[in-house]
Amino acid sequence: MMQTIDPIILTLILLAPLAGAILVALAPDRARLPNWIALLTTLASFVLTLHLPAHFVAGESGFQFEINRQWINDPAIFYHVGVDGLSLWLVVLVGLLAPVGVLTSWNAIKERRKIFYSLFLVQQTAMFGVFISLDLMLYYGFWELSLVPMAILIAMYGRKDGPKAALKFFLFTFIPSAPLLVAILWLYARTGTFDFVDLQYQLAHQVFPAGALSWVALAFLFAFAVKVPVFPLHGWIADTFSEAPVAMAMVVAGKLGLYSMLRFHIGLFPAQARAFAPLLVALAVIGVLYGACLALVQRDFWRLMAFAAVSHLSLIVLAIYGLTFTGWSGGVYQILSHGVVDGALFLLLGALEVRYATSTIASYGGLAAKLPRAATYFVIASLTMIGLPLLSGFVGEFTILSSTFVGVSRGWAIAAAVGVILGAGYMLWLVQRLFYGPENPQTASRPAIDLRFGELAMLTPLVVLMLVMGVAPSMWTNTIQTGVHPPQPLEQARAIERRPAPAAVSASLTVEGQR
Repeated sequence: MMQTIDPIILTLILLAPLAGAILVALAPDRARLPNWIALLTTLASFVLTLHLPAHFVAGESGFQFEINRQWINDPAIFYHVGVDGLSLWLVVLVGLLAPVGVLTSWNAIKERRKIFYSLFLVQQTAMFGVFISLDLMLYYGFWELSLVPMAILIAMYGRKDGPKAALKFFLFTFIPSAPLLVAILWLYARTGTFDFVDLQYQLAHQVFPAGALSWVALAFLFAFAVKVPVFPLHGWIADTFSEAPVAMAMVVAGKLGLYSMLRFHIGLFPAQARAFAPLLVALAVIGVLYGACLALVQRDFWRLMAFAAVSHLSLIVLAIYGLTFTGWSGGVYQILSHGVVDGALFLLLGALEVRYATSTIASYGGLAAKLPRAATYFVIASLTMIGLPLLSGFVGEFTILSSTFVGVSRGWAIAAAVGVILGAGYMLWLVQRLFYGPENPQTASRPAIDLRFGELAMLTPLVVLMLVMGVAPSMWTNTIQTGVHPPQPLEQARAIERRPAPAAVSASLTVEGQR
């Protein structure tokens, strides 16, 4: 019975949040009706996403649950969607975080709730679309759509200077999309298709102008690097985290850009990605250290989380452009772990801000005695983010660092490990300042309200997931590894490096192989 919806499951996943957005917009704004509609919609969407891993055949190559129907004749744009091991769990992650975002906003959003939840659900549709689209114009449409709800909600619900932060976010993320569109149109003019599979085949087997193709690959990379964000293109993230509603800040950084790097940059332009790799590896390690150092000196916990995100996401960029199979598997796994941990931490920090009306770290202290459940969950989530063994954060970090040490550079791996150690410093410092030490008079004067049932209902599965992902990572990695195989030109380049080299060029090839 359930397998009969396989041909339409991805369409249902796309349409469910969109239908919920329309329903919220049409419903009266009474009591918490928009909240309940949004919650039920996101729970339904999450249940739909669980159909994918339940019926995914890990041994099959290529895309599954695929739909490929012509949408527009000229230019030839297709409704082509599908998932593989790379995108499968990312779709599930978006579905999981959606109800977490609704519950995080339950008490924080008190005005214009219809607008908020409608746009929130449109954002979910856009994110699903990015992960399942296999036609570049379809992908580009969802990529652009993901910017609009975010910018509007930051402007409307910013804490201090929302319009300024919204403008910065929009300009930073929209401007790089213009060269991306030009690059996509150039590919269509040369190949006659927007289809990812067709493009991948043609780019691998036909001759294109090398210089032009390098510029096209750079346009793709630039758009994705800003979205991650990669150092030094991170100027928008601190203000966005500080001003955005918690539910939106939870999804703004990382996932879309990192996935796009693997799927559309390395997937379409492996030779150009190899040329860019040394620069990206260096910027990634700088980002790991830079983000961690800035997080250590923050006095606002949203800004601390912003720079922590720069550090952790840069570690995943290091895994991607290390161009090793193990690094790619660890990087995708770390995206999943980072999403789960961030969901828990954002829910907890949002709950604290609602209760005490401040995000200044110095205003807190001694809350563990009054809010024991919040303190317990926060400590577990923080230890996961640090990478404590037996928790999900350890698996991804260890895999990334070990693959970098063996397959890329020992020096870069050691430098990145220093950034991970600094991450332990700022997270433990945050735990100490919020929940332990002397009680702050500002928080002592307010009533102590520990986590409510709805908050516990979402946090408990997230914490359990952190533990299960830490002790049984193969439940995810076996599927991930089927979707992160190297493109053919990259495999050929590695094969050339492994051949015995003439004496005259052996030294240079040895250096290249080490890199």
